[in-house]
Amino acid sequence: MAVISHRRIWTMFVARNHEFFRDRAAFGWNFIFPFLIIIGFGIIFSEDSFHRYTVGVFPSTGKTIPGEHSIPPRFAEDPAIALVPVDTMATGLDKLRRHKIDLLLDGTSSPPRYWLNDASPAGAIAEKILVAATFDFSKVPLARERIDGAHIRYIDWFFPGIMAMNMMFSALWGVGYIVVRYRKNGALKRLKATPLSAFEYLSAQMISRIFLIMFTFVAVWVGTDLIFDFHMQGSIILFFGVFLLGGLSLCSIGLLLAARGISEEFTAGALNFITWPMMFLSEVWFSLERAPHWIQQLAWLFPLTHLLKAARKVMNEGANLVQIAPECLLMTATTLIFLTLAAWLFSWTD
Repeated sequence: MAVISHRRIWTMFVARNHEFFRDRAAFGWNFIFPFLIIIGFGIIFSEDSFHRYTVGVFPSTGKTIPGEHSIPPRFAEDPAIALVPVDTMATGLDKLRRHKIDLLLDGTSSPPRYWLNDASPAGAIAEKILVAATFDFSKVPLARERIDGAHIRYIDWFFPGIMAMNMMFSALWGVGYIVVRYRKNGALKRLKATPLSAFEYLSAQMISRIFLIMFTFVAVWVGTDLIFDFHMQGSIILFFGVFLLGGLSLCSIGLLLAARGISEEFTAGALNFITWPMMFLSEVWFSLERAPHWIQQLAWLFPLTHLLKAARKVMNEGANLVQIAPECLLMTATTLIFLTLAAWLFSWTD
């Protein structure tokens, strides 16, 4: 039996530390990335800007709720409630159906008149808070209204987000990280001696990954649909096509990140820097209706936002290709731009 040498262990320990500290990019990411995540999400989820239950109030003008309204003071001042202005009742009902808000209030009626989405668990709790807050506010009962037309189940709103998140991780890590690893172990250096061009290689990587992503997506869709019986309002072919465009766009981002560099640590840090904000700001799990306006604008920079917006329009609202054309064009444009940039910047060796 070989004797364990503490000296050899110490030598390898020192060598690995030297390698890590000499990689300034990876060393920096380990310090900078946690700070950015904590500061960023500290702003997003701050007590003043993010509450648990969102209640839309109409009529309102601009971004503020009129000072004179019939909302019970105890309800309006409850720390668990965030009141957001809604221009009209029609706009509010649309937001309520799509789980953008949890409850809708008529700010002029007395007693308070409100609308609830029966498929929203958060809305049911917000209703209980409203009922408790009006116990001694008015002696007449609350006016509870139902949503006109079919409402959207939460699982039908939630499912595209989970699938898009899984697609994002598979596209970015399965392409970007792997290409860097190939470059580090010399596999790309050997391919350089072949007639293969950078654009051809990157295109093949992207097509291979999108094939695996869509195969997984279809398999998961079929399996979970048997359990939950999803309500598909639009074309299922168009729905799959939206995810195909979104997957291509996400893969192109991974290829751009992997165009240069041999540091797996730095690539991992850069991918985390992109995936985590994208996951929280693209409405994967929850709506950003109650987030600050500038955060809602920032979310439009991410392809995942456009993917989810288009997918939910098709699945939950029955949108056709013309109605989701802006999102599809943006995803197509980002795919072509990022893939072209990746091919232009690509290096086989460093």
